[in-house]
Amino acid sequence: MKSLKAQQSKLSNSTYELEVLEANTPTGFEETAFSQKLRGINLYPLKPTQIEILQINMGKMCNQVCKHCHVDAGPDRKEIMTQDVMQHCLDVIRQHDVKTVDLTGGAPEMNPNFRWFVTEIRKISQSVNIIVRCNLTIIVANPKYNDLPEFFKEHQIEVVSSLPYFTANKTDSQRGDGVFDKSIRALEMLNAVGYGVEGSGLTLNLVYNPSGAFMPAAQDALELEFKKRLKNGYNLVFNSLYTITNLPISRFLDYLINSGNYEAYMEKLISAFNPVAAANVMCRNTISVGWDGYLFDCDFNQMLDLKVAAEGSQHIADWNQAALTNREIIVKQHCYGCTAGAGSSCGGATS
Repeated sequence: MKSLKAQQSKLSNSTYELEVLEANTPTGFEETAFSQKLRGINLYPLKPTQIEILQINMGKMCNQVCKHCHVDAGPDRKEIMTQDVMQHCLDVIRQHDVKTVDLTGGAPEMNPNFRWFVTEIRKISQSVNIIVRCNLTIIVANPKYNDLPEFFKEHQIEVVSSLPYFTANKTDSQRGDGVFDKSIRALEMLNAVGYGVEGSGLTLNLVYNPSGAFMPAAQDALELEFKKRLKNGYNLVFNSLYTITNLPISRFLDYLINSGNYEAYMEKLISAFNPVAAANVMCRNTISVGWDGYLFDCDFNQMLDLKVAAEGSQHIADWNQAALTNREIIVKQHCYGCTAGAGSSCGGATS
């Protein structure tokens, strides 16, 4: 197999990743293809149940470069959602029964129109749940972001933040030197305005991603451990912990290939296939909107440029509720990551 850099020089990132997935297929994988797994439990073709969540990628610019990042985000990324695309998103939120708007990135707060967009969403509805996937360090990275906790509180935003572990060494090894200390400072600022505090009504959830080629531990037990360690060590509180399985795409795929862990990791995911988790995958009630307005079944398909199979409705400007509700969801090998063990979604375990 050619080196990863050699392949990437000839292929777009998404094409490259799909070809690497194919080239490194474990022995016997063809007989246990994901679509055949779904067919065996009467879930193929996989169809939406409804569209409740609009997950919007506001751009790939980020103040961090995390090793596991499936978006390949970083400070040098220039892809950013424009206000025109945001306006199309607002039109969909206004006209359809969207219950949750999930803002992600990169660091969504780095989009220059982030605050305008949040304010406009809240004008449309006081009841829609707005989630911001905040990496924590953005809050302390620059004085212009220091007031984010107050802004989040003002607009009743649910904050979901990645914290790989409750120790500095494991967190910094995955997300960069000094990230743990900055994350602790940001959590203190969020707690200070009421986030995560019982009775405040301000929700602060943390996200755990494994740092290596293994699946996450049981979510409930890990949540208890995180709460104990953060409370005892730093007097910090939060609401829930979400465990998310790393999918074999982008930087994590590079790590798996370079470390020789790809085949063993895929075999783990395949052998841990859970029919209950498969029935509850997030793509069944979510539409993912790319920074440029194109539509995808999920955030992972977005990074592989696998647009929704809804003819005439592949862009937010051409939203067709009926076509999107009745589409067939595109599934590939990486989907095993969402159906292994207790399942994995942007809201944590699914079974």
